[in-house]
Amino acid sequence: MSEVITPTTPAPRPLSNKERMGLPHQEMPLHDAEARVKTFDEVPIGYSEEMARAEAMRCLQCKKPACIGACPVGINIPAFIKLIEQGEFGAAAKKIRETNFLPAVCGRVCPQDKQCQAVCVVGRKNIPVGIGNLERFAADYERNHHLQEIPQVGEPTGKRVAVIGSGPAGLAAAYELSIRGHEVVVFEASHRAGGVMVYGIPRFRLPLKIVDEDIRFLTRLGVRFVYNMVIGKVLTIEDLLKHEGFDAVMIGTGAGLPRMLDVPGSNANGVYSANEYLTRIYLMDAHHFPKYSTPISAGKKIGVIGAGNTAMDVMRTAKRLGAEVTCYYRRSHDEAPARSEELKHAEQEGINWRWLSNPVEFLVDENNFVQKIKCERMTLSEPDETGRRKPVPTGEFFVEDCDTVVMSLGCSVNPIIPSTDSDIHVNKWGVIVVDTETCQTSKKGVFAAGDAITGGSTVILAMGQAKKAAAGIHAYLMGQQEAVSATSTTQISG
Repeated sequence: MSEVITPTTPAPRPLSNKERMGLPHQEMPLHDAEARVKTFDEVPIGYSEEMARAEAMRCLQCKKPACIGACPVGINIPAFIKLIEQGEFGAAAKKIRETNFLPAVCGRVCPQDKQCQAVCVVGRKNIPVGIGNLERFAADYERNHHLQEIPQVGEPTGKRVAVIGSGPAGLAAAYELSIRGHEVVVFEASHRAGGVMVYGIPRFRLPLKIVDEDIRFLTRLGVRFVYNMVIGKVLTIEDLLKHEGFDAVMIGTGAGLPRMLDVPGSNANGVYSANEYLTRIYLMDAHHFPKYSTPISAGKKIGVIGAGNTAMDVMRTAKRLGAEVTCYYRRSHDEAPARSEELKHAEQEGINWRWLSNPVEFLVDENNFVQKIKCERMTLSEPDETGRRKPVPTGEFFVEDCDTVVMSLGCSVNPIIPSTDSDIHVNKWGVIVVDTETCQTSKKGVFAAGDAITGGSTVILAMGQAKKAAAGIHAYLMGQQEAVSATSTTQISG
């Protein structure tokens, strides 16, 4: 009897780097701009499995991948992308989670275009590999298929750590400390966790369910959350260390003090900071007034000052509330600090732009409500030694109607904790000074991370610092390092 030969499917031929470089970039599918400005639903639809694998095939799997070094939390980017290419989607998410506790968040809001994707070799001749889109795909696949696993946790150390603030830095630190076996309690001033991910990033960019899932994951790890607790007012750092039984403290209170223009009319009715505007809407449901009790001036003609990511969030939110929205920025489109994706989405959604425009006055009516905005036209200087072009006044002005103004000019560090504890040193800008290696402050047993030590920055940078702070706290608690003296601390730059 002749031998029966079972046909097999030959393994696909490996692609050369030249072939991979020639593969087309998979554009992220988006909801139609005209329809999406009428809802707060998430704008990107997400990759299909086929699209994700096709995009992953564009990765060259570099021997010395610069993308890993450009990631503030050091994700093994080529490794997780290779797993996606192979169809191992759950394994890809698991690989990301080895270094990144919030992959679904970071895949949506991190400035990959200025970090990992900026150094992608493919980007030298083509569009860089969509690292952020692939991270989002893997995280969403894991969540939708209920594949998330509780990691192995270290033996209980008997040490207790208080984490102040539940934004990206606080949550990342809580995770890193919990898996090392420490008892962690997170103190949050608001009535819910999430920090800037809840009150500062709109739902059309980051759905609430994403943040809530990560918080539930932490509670399953044993992290306890205490809400409506303002450390520095109800309890001090000293109270936590001396009377509440904590062995160390991690400050992750962020940068919540808004910067405002000091020009005539800046105190008029209808002038908001971006923090107040977004917080009222997303944390207090002000856009549903009077169903909810927090009022806000929705406005018919809104002027937003600034062109960063938060400015984009404000403008796109105002557009969804039915306003005509104009961006005023003293530099040009090319200097706008916002993520390229957010800028593109805002352009698609019909935002008006007044580039090279610097507000000098807000004109008001007899009841001190803002009615118009007066701006000076600017021009740009030659690039300085850093390549930055400075705005230069021209002496030409224009005036436009505007019944609501939102200033998005960045934020300073929340001053409550340093102002109530003189042992915690700050620099002249109010930024908490820490040791660059351990993130320990000038006060023994107290560490800090995130915007509190850099000023306003990004989710992923805050998480990177929180990982460093958690390692410093662990070493301190286990007696592996001495307390850092005040004279050896330095500021970490953002």
